[in-house]
Amino acid sequence: MTGLRLPGLGGWGDDPLWASVYDWTVEQPRLGGLLWAGAIQSDLRRLYEAVAEVGTLPAGARVLDVPCGGGVALRGLSPGQDVEYVAADIAPTMLRRTMEAARARGVEDQVVPRVADVEDLPFEDASFDLVLSFTGLHCFPDPARAVVEMMRVLRPGGVISGSALLNDTGLLHEPMRRIGRLAGLLGPGCDGIEIEQWLHGQGVAAPALVRSGAIGYFRGVKRS
Repeated sequence: MTGLRLPGLGGWGDDPLWASVYDWTVEQPRLGGLLWAGAIQSDLRRLYEAVAEVGTLPAGARVLDVPCGGGVALRGLSPGQDVEYVAADIAPTMLRRTMEAARARGVEDQVVPRVADVEDLPFEDASFDLVLSFTGLHCFPDPARAVVEMMRVLRPGGVISGSALLNDTGLLHEPMRRIGRLAGLLGPGCDGIEIEQWLHGQGVAAPALVRSGAIGYFRGVKRS
């Protein structure tokens, strides 16, 4: 039985309206910041700080961004940085939007779009220096399996970084979670403890999780 779809929202296999709204808020630091603070009690600057790590990578580094969505994490990539940025998503429409964003930012030559299922990534073991997954875990049908795959393709000493809407942020955000699932935009999700446990179980010695309203930002280094 397929889940109920609320009118006009679409699903992640397409190009849901919510994705465009999300991308727009990220590109509007002042107004978007106010919307994030009011709607989900989160500080948008946390996202900017997290994606800035992309800009610290040396030439020749490889990045995997999954799901890349509309390419919001590209704001961390600099023209001429000379890294390979693999933008992966299950939806071709999302990849097209990512490449439009890459062209607008002058980094198209560094971005490689790839249709991919995060639960079965078509990449070799230990093939990326940085794996990003912003606002992704809560969308996946099996977030634990997604973490296994993302950690598999991350090299020892590499960094995994991302964010997720958490299930353990209280009743204030429960209506949003329920509506998201009815709309087919959210999967089962996870709480902060689960993310830390999954990362630790896949080789991150001391995973960090910073909460910002409804969102948790996670980061960890894979043991060598």
